[in-house]
Amino acid sequence: MTKWNVDAAHTNVGFSVRHMMVSNVRGSFTGVEGSVTGDLDNLTDAKIDFKIDVNTINTNNEDRDNHLRSADFFNVEQYPTITFDSTEIVKTGEDEYDVTGDLTVKDVTKNTTFNVTRTGAGKNPWGVDVVGFETAIKISRKEYGLTWNQALETGGVLVGDDIKITVELQVNPA
Repeated sequence: MTKWNVDAAHTNVGFSVRHMMVSNVRGSFTGVEGSVTGDLDNLTDAKIDFKIDVNTINTNNEDRDNHLRSADFFNVEQYPTITFDSTEIVKTGEDEYDVTGDLTVKDVTKNTTFNVTRTGAGKNPWGVDVVGFETAIKISRKEYGLTWNQALETGGVLVGDDIKITVELQVNPA
């Protein structure tokens, strides 16, 4: 089995959440690492692990980023990483897979399925093989213990519950 490492410089982990029930706040994590061990032409027997350094959160607002790092949200001092470890991969179409595994945020682990598409493969200018994947999913932040919120005078809440997560991933041989 071949091991491929996540190329953090060519990987994007983004998210968006409703703000004040009228707009979306977008952000990303820059500290990502992980690996895919197996045949990237047929992921069904592969093992995927992925880790995000929560301290690298960036929403283009330092005060908000610091609040997200605090005990009100991610509590990075106690829970510095978000992790994903695959448990089952099912081919659903050409270059499409349901990748199921344990997603851990803070101290909550849930079995979660990502619909993953292999977006392409090639060689970079230095002759190194590269393979790309992407996925998008919506999760409830409350289910992962991210429950802080504030009621608005006009009704509703400051932070929505649904988090849209997108991952554009590139891997290179280990």
